[in-house]
Amino acid sequence: MTGHALNRRDVLQTGALGLFGLGLPRYLQASDGAARKPRSCIVLFMWGGPAQQDTWDMKPDAPDVYRGEFKPIQTAVPGLQICEHLPQLAKRAKDLCLIRSMTHGDVNHLTATHHLLTGKPAPPGPIADDWPNYGAVLSKLGRGKGPLPPYVSMMPVVPAPNGAPRFVEESHGQGAGLLGPVFNPMRIDADASLPDYRVGEFALAAETAADRVEGRHGLLRSLDSQARRFQKHADLEAMSSHYERAFSLINSPAAVRAFDLKQEPMRVRERYGMNRHGQSVLQARRLIEAGVPLVTVFWPNEGITNVSVYWDTHSRNFIDLKTRLCPVTDQAFSALLDDLKDRGMLDDTLIVWTGEMGRTPKVGQAVVGGAGAGKDGRDHWGKLFTTVLAGGGVKGGTVYGSSDRYASEPATNPVPPVDLAATIYHCLGVDPRTEIVDRLGRPLTLCDGRVIDALLK
Repeated sequence: MTGHALNRRDVLQTGALGLFGLGLPRYLQASDGAARKPRSCIVLFMWGGPAQQDTWDMKPDAPDVYRGEFKPIQTAVPGLQICEHLPQLAKRAKDLCLIRSMTHGDVNHLTATHHLLTGKPAPPGPIADDWPNYGAVLSKLGRGKGPLPPYVSMMPVVPAPNGAPRFVEESHGQGAGLLGPVFNPMRIDADASLPDYRVGEFALAAETAADRVEGRHGLLRSLDSQARRFQKHADLEAMSSHYERAFSLINSPAAVRAFDLKQEPMRVRERYGMNRHGQSVLQARRLIEAGVPLVTVFWPNEGITNVSVYWDTHSRNFIDLKTRLCPVTDQAFSALLDDLKDRGMLDDTLIVWTGEMGRTPKVGQAVVGGAGAGKDGRDHWGKLFTTVLAGGGVKGGTVYGSSDRYASEPATNPVPPVDLAATIYHCLGVDPRTEIVDRLGRPLTLCDGRVIDALLK
């Protein structure tokens, strides 16, 4: 391949401008030789801030301006009630642990995410200065096996003719931050619900002749060599090993199958929901089953541009929860529970369902630092929200903490995100006090939170 003239078509054919090019060192981190711990994690991130009092922590006896329009229903756990629009999860409440006393002081979406995805408040400055995400830490610690990346984010891009806001990509806490971009996730921005869904160039592996695959291997080496000639950057130091891993990935039938949702029976796909979120959750299960330690599924932007996007229900709170939000999460989350249980994977897979904050106690209430609320909406609220755990060594059928009568603040057992982070790490077999070294060689204590023993089996 010496002297090969690289053009845009060559680069695209190798996937270099997609999965395997400039982002390669950020997505694929070698972790060979490290023993994989038994537990994995799927984070279902409901970006925008689900209304706690309209989902998991209803207040039927509060005045109507607080309690809203929905009614509670009884779950499979005696005495535990949740929203009427989560009926399938109500039937599976014996698998769920509801933390009704999550709390922090941030009402900015872009920084509040950092609390829940790392356990710490966001530092000032760019995303590159963030504390590392759970998945980046697992990658740093050598989790994972084979050619698949150790940390994947499902973040589908939804085209919108009039430009729907793209808040998720700008949110802090989603990457490796201080650990350096080599530990960033492989990000899947394809829409898993589409018939032609594919990730990078994986679909080529099964139909590409061996000599063409080997040619691409040589082209990757050529790209590496030319990049080193013209640029000096920390990312390039790890390129050679990552290119080799990328080659083994695109040439691995097992890796290709992990990203091929058509391998699933249609009844399974339909059970999750034939929509972006449902199929992303199914993709997460397939990746976990194939050996990926952590997958985050971010709620997709549906391409709408009104003032209620994602779970950020400043208006249309009750309409959107009833029609656009609760039914989709109810179906996908309950399907994931059933699927993992049927496959004997639930005990070894921790599920974390959360948003970055909650919503104001009063309907129509505006807060300083929020974005206001229409007469049928709720503004940002960090003082109280609910996070739900399942599987992975967590006690099902339980509620931890409680809120006051208005779903405004914790009444008992307040849980800051740092304690949630410590508990997540503990469930994944990582000592929260583990010392890690950042990209500048500085030693850092991973997490100074308290493991919540009451949540554990």
